[in-house]
Amino acid sequence: MNITGATKVREIAVANPRAKNVLEDAGVDYCCGGEKSLHEACMHSGVSAEEILKRLEENSRQAGPEEANWASARLGELTHHIVQKHHGYVRETIPRVSALLAKVKGKHGPNHPELPKIEEEFFRLGQEMYSHMQKEEQILFPYIERLERTHEGKEPFERPFFQTVRNPVHMMMQEHDSAGDALKAMRKLSSGYQAPAEACESYREVYRSLAEFEADMHTHVHLENNILFPRAVAIEAKIL
Repeated sequence: MNITGATKVREIAVANPRAKNVLEDAGVDYCCGGEKSLHEACMHSGVSAEEILKRLEENSRQAGPEEANWASARLGELTHHIVQKHHGYVRETIPRVSALLAKVKGKHGPNHPELPKIEEEFFRLGQEMYSHMQKEEQILFPYIERLERTHEGKEPFERPFFQTVRNPVHMMMQEHDSAGDALKAMRKLSSGYQAPAEACESYREVYRSLAEFEADMHTHVHLENNILFPRAVAIEAKIL
């Protein structure tokens, strides 16, 4: 794939799964903001499109473990991967980080007023994600899996109560935008998850965990917004 500053960020991340590591490190939004060109996305990251193109070229020459190419995998495999890896991670991480945030806020909150605000954002994000994942697992993903079986001639088509996959997909993408806003707010409040010099190990650990959670969410949303949802919409269009 010939990548230029005009190439959409989502296309870069989809074509080369390893490229998202370069985009992530540079702070380039390839999930919720994936429809922007590389040049447009870089205007908000502080890194030039030319620098990203250079890093992508260097990354492509480096040997390393290959990531699964979800752009060509079966949709059922992708939904199962999202549920097991990313939904599982979210459910495991939210209670652990919530408890750690409460502990750190209790000790350092009086001198660091950003901590209660971070805790509030993380609580809201957690509540939204629990509901979001439940809707995907119980409604949207099973329908997408049935769509694939129908397209393969293994199952007759049955129109869902929501009429078309585009409706829940639109809702899920709106919720992804809301999650992205929470992530950006926490990153800003924490000055990019930079713990103060006097921070204890728990303080540093909560920031490390939040940064890790953010990175996982970016991959999670990328797999849905840029790969799963467009492919599901395309398959349904062939069936209807």
